[in-house]
Amino acid sequence: MFKVQIRPHWEISFDAQAPLDTSALLSLLLAVQDQGSIAQAAKSVKLSYRYAWGLLREAERLFGASLLQTGRGRGTSLTPLAEKLVWADRRIAARLSPTLDSLASELESELGKMAAEKLQMIRMDASHGFAVAALMAHLDKVEMPIELRYRNSTDAVAALARRECDLAGFHVPCGEYEKAAMAWYTRWLDPGQHCLVQLAVRHQGLFVAAGNPLSIAELADLARPGVRFVNRQVGSGTRMLLELMLSAQGVSPHDIGGFSSAEFTHSAVAAYIASGMADVGFGVRTAAQRFGLDFIPLVRERYFFAMRLDAAGEPLMRQFIAILQTPEYHARVDELTGYDAADTGRILSLDEAFGAA
Repeated sequence: MFKVQIRPHWEISFDAQAPLDTSALLSLLLAVQDQGSIAQAAKSVKLSYRYAWGLLREAERLFGASLLQTGRGRGTSLTPLAEKLVWADRRIAARLSPTLDSLASELESELGKMAAEKLQMIRMDASHGFAVAALMAHLDKVEMPIELRYRNSTDAVAALARRECDLAGFHVPCGEYEKAAMAWYTRWLDPGQHCLVQLAVRHQGLFVAAGNPLSIAELADLARPGVRFVNRQVGSGTRMLLELMLSAQGVSPHDIGGFSSAEFTHSAVAAYIASGMADVGFGVRTAAQRFGLDFIPLVRERYFFAMRLDAAGEPLMRQFIAILQTPEYHARVDELTGYDAADTGRILSLDEAFGAA
């Protein structure tokens, strides 16, 4: 099987100057941030000490400002400008990763066809999440042929109904918001044609800066004057859940500054807040933990793959489900902060999963 990786690449130029390739610079800055030493940082990213200094000087000439600062007894650290560059790169990666991963998967599929590979392939449409990313890494390891397109939950289940994919990832809150969420998804999911396999249980809640400087405690606080909110895109399951919760609690989206904003992943929301561009967002605990944010849990939800009943018994699909049920993959899910793999791989009818809902 072919394996394609596509990574963001960006350059900076000023007036007629030659553009600065940021890839080596950012790797060096991250290493300095981690090592506290230019010499050690250069060694860790496999650059000579002389080349590393030349790269830093070139960038400082472009910006007209220093990128590093040295304090007695504290080693070398990044200046605020350098930290902004690092955060810009993290935001770019978080925002673009679903699109680039989907394009890579499509290209792998096309290359396989051109090479006359005869392998059957599972087509997966899924909203972007940490358990899905861990699953793809695990499936790559066992070389299972799978084509992934990152799509929001609504688009994924709609694609399944049109037979454009074999697995559709979506998530449903537990408790009082479950019935309203399922009323939406059953526009496309039919108990007579579809069943579910559970991927994970996870927590969603509010992201705030470390220490919670604005004392955010509940959804009503999003409407306070001066609070800057960053949202997910329209159509995402997370945004739909947030809108359900706001409606139930009588909080108007029109009163929330930044509600019309749109980021495409939990990580992109977390990066936005961690870089100081917003005060609060809504998403899964894992993203908050990875970006050093505080997390205020509000709701548990289950993430499922929906599939056609007539596909559940096919050999490749049985192999896929067996992989979900392995202790190795369960351990991968349980390692994710805020995720629970207790029922991962369990096959359910819609009635068994949601009952009266």
